[in-house]
Amino acid sequence: QLQLVESGGGLVQPGGSMRLSCAAASGHNLDYYAIVWFRQAPGKEREGISCITHSGRRTDYSDSVRGRFTISRDNAKSVAYLQMNNLKPEDTGRYYCAAELTAAEDLTLAELMTFRMDYWGKGISVAVSS
Repeated sequence: QLQLVESGGGLVQPGGSMRLSCAAASGHNLDYYAIVWFRQAPGKEREGISCITHSGRRTDYSDSVRGRFTISRDNAKSVAYLQMNNLKPEDTGRYYCAAELTAAEDLTLAELMTFRMDYWGKGISVAVSS
């Protein structure tokens, strides 16, 4: 059973930056999993915002974060990251990482959003406020 743990959230001012991490629990690795970052703002539905294939060769973003957020991964450390720059108040929410067991390299975020996702982290809160 793969366990995912998010870290790096908290409070940041508008325009600031923050990096979230999604780590596999000890003894597990993410080598064969695509990773998707989701977020859920208060009172809104959960949305997928970024994904990265298992190799890291392909990434994709939602329009709401493209150009500001960067997803990456380090399979040697079994960690995926979400670098968030130029944060806005509307980025406030709870952020989740999820893993889907797939070796496909041509998946888009829209396509991955149709998957159930095999494993989920418990999420971490991000608040963007002055």
